[in-house]
Amino acid sequence: MTAYHKKKEVIALQHVTAYCGTTCVFRDLSLTVQEGCSTAILGPNGSGKTTLMKLLSRDIYPVAEPDSHILIFGRESWNVWELRTRLGIVSHDLQHDYLRGARGINVILSGIYASIDIWQNQHFSSEDKQNAEAVMEKLGIGELQHRSFGAMSTGQQRRFLLGRALINNPDALLLDEPTTGLDLSATFHYLETLRSLMRLGKTVMLVTHHLHEISPEIQRVILLKEGRIVGDGNKADVLTSDSLSSLFDYPLQVVTVKGYYQVLPAE
Repeated sequence: MTAYHKKKEVIALQHVTAYCGTTCVFRDLSLTVQEGCSTAILGPNGSGKTTLMKLLSRDIYPVAEPDSHILIFGRESWNVWELRTRLGIVSHDLQHDYLRGARGINVILSGIYASIDIWQNQHFSSEDKQNAEAVMEKLGIGELQHRSFGAMSTGQQRRFLLGRALINNPDALLLDEPTTGLDLSATFHYLETLRSLMRLGKTVMLVTHHLHEISPEIQRVILLKEGRIVGDGNKADVLTSDSLSSLFDYPLQVVTVKGYYQVLPAE
C-alpha cells in the first residue's frame, strides 16, 4: 500500500477577523494555500488584498479570538525576521520604503537579515556574497550591482527586491501586484522570471487585480470582494466571464491565449 503524503500548508487562516484602522476588513475569513500550489488572489481595489498582505507579513495582527488563528508553515508564533527569510515578500510598501541610496548588491544581501539596506553590525560570509552574485546573474541585473536603488528604473528595483527575497531560497514567495508601473518589456521579463521559479517548484502566492499577472503555471485562483471569498478553485473554472463581471461589477468577456487570461468589455 502506498502511503498518502499530505502536502504542507504554506498559510492557513481560520475564522480571522481583522481591522484596518477602525474599519473591519475581514470577518470570519478562512483560507489555506498548500505548498506546490501556486495561487493568485484576485480582487478589485477595496477587496482586502492589502490587509491580507499585511496579515501574512505580520505588519498587522488579527483580532484575538478562541477559534481564530493564522498559521504560516504550520506555526502561529514567529520571530518576524525569521519568517521573512522563509516567506519571500515583495510589496509596494517595501519598494516605497527602501533606502534610495542603497547599492544594488546591498539590496540583495539585506534579505539575509530581512533589513532595509545593510548595517555595520551585520556579517556576510564570502559564500553569502557569492550567492548574491549568483542571484543577480540569474535575474540579469549583475551590471547594476553598484547602482543606487533610487537611480534604478521601477522594473530594475523590482528585480532587486525579488533577488532580496530569493537570497534565502525561501519556501514560498508572496508578491503584491508585481508588474504595476512596468512597461510591456519589463512586465513580461519579470513574469518569465516568476514562471521559471514556479517551474522549478517554488510556490508563488500572487495578490493582484491584474489578470495578465496570472501566468499559465498558476493553478488556483481565489476571488476576493469586500473582505469575502466569492470564488475559489481551478483557474479555468474560476476565471469566467460571469464570475469576473460579478467581481468587478462591470460586464466583462474573458479571452484566453496560450494559457494567459485577459478581459474585454462585454458586448
